[in-house]
Amino acid sequence: MLVHTVCFWLKKTLDGDKFTDFRIGLETLKNIESAEAVYIGSPAATAERAAIDTSYDFCLTVVVKDVAAHDAYQVDPRHTNFINQYKDYWKKVKIYDAD
Repeated sequence: MLVHTVCFWLKKTLDGDKFTDFRIGLETLKNIESAEAVYIGSPAATAERAAIDTSYDFCLTVVVKDVAAHDAYQVDPRHTNFINQYKDYWKKVKIYDAD
């Protein structure tokens, strides 16, 4: 199993409609066959602690079977279309892959 986590910091100039549009775009990634599970969220309202980063706008977590499935996810047209359509929405992206 490989867990692919992506945090997005969106541009502050985006209006509410574009935030909603971005979230809808993230939802399309759930249709990629190599993804066994996809979770989308924003910072939770948990108690503040020094180790918690709540500065991001959206977090995407994708669980895949292995590195081969991860690689298939990366080149899936739905993934590449998402990047091409929304790359101008974010100012920063951080990716954490764990197995």
